[in-house]
Amino acid sequence: MTYILAILDTILGAGLLVLIFLHSGKDAGLSSAFGGGMGSFGGTSVVQKNLDRLTVAFAIVFFLVTIGLGFTL
Repeated sequence: MTYILAILDTILGAGLLVLIFLHSGKDAGLSSAFGGGMGSFGGTSVVQKNLDRLTVAFAIVFFLVTIGLGFTL
């Protein structure tokens, strides 16, 4: 069980890093390459909002898996 959680934690950590790097900083970022800069109404686009939601979901699951991994050791 520990090995499965460690592998899952590593995958989630790498995925979380990728998602964070996709976020745009001051009008620049990789999210604009996927449509983040087009058609924004009210400051943020649908792509940026979905990227935010996905990042938060990955962060929560990463946190829970890390806590679970701590209990198995």
